[in-house]
Order: sequence, then C-alpha cells, then structure tokens
Amino acid sequence: MKMMDNGKTKDTSAEARLDALFDQARATPPAVPVALMARVLADAAALQPAPHAMRTGWRGWFAALGGAPALSGLVSASCLGFWLGFAPPDTLPDVAGEVWGVNVYVEDDSMDGVELMAFGWDIEEG
Repeated sequence: MKMMDNGKTKDTSAEARLDALFDQARATPPAVPVALMARVLADAAALQPAPHAMRTGWRGWFAALGGAPALSGLVSASCLGFWLGFAPPDTLPDVAGEVWGVNVYVEDDSMDGVELMAFGWDIEEG
C-alpha cells in the first residue's frame, strides 16, 4: 500500500487492479446496434395494449370508480356512514342531533365498575 497526496492509501493488490479494469469498462460502455434497438422498440410497441375509447355518461363514471366491486364497497360504506350518522349506537355521540339542536342524553347504568372488572367473574369465583 502506498500513501497518496490526498491522505488515502492506494492498494496495489490484485483487487485494486481488478477495480481499475472495471472502472475502465464502465468508462466506455459498449454501443447497442441501432438495428437491435429498433427491433426491441418495435416488439415493445406491438405488446402495448390498444387504447380504450373514452366512455361518457354514467358508464364512464362506473368504469372510473373501478367497476362493480369498487362501487359495491362505496355503496356499503355510504350506507353504514349514513346509518351511524343518524342513528348512532349509545356509545357514540349523536352528531346529527347536535347539528339540529336536539340534545339526547342516555344514561346507562349497566356499565358499573364491577362489570368492567372481568364482568363480575372475579366475585363469583371461589
């Protein structure tokens, strides 16, 4: 190993000579023949799918959304959101009632501390 001007060491082993050969090969990449590149591009163009005609109206929206599977999921999520928005479970706040100015408060006594602690099983055991 030899010390160079910039403080780095120069390795004169077989690995360093091999790295030098690789650097030289990277500096001058082989040229691809024009005829080969033209054939490859022609094959790639032949394998591309044909463009579809743009659909208009409701069929265009149906296709843009992803077809029947996506539309069924969208309708299901919309129905669930509508249901939870206007008739929420007791554990969720009533957003629609708050917006319309109807305050409905439900007091639930079934959730006392004993039932939350192992549902009362700790008292019944042993």
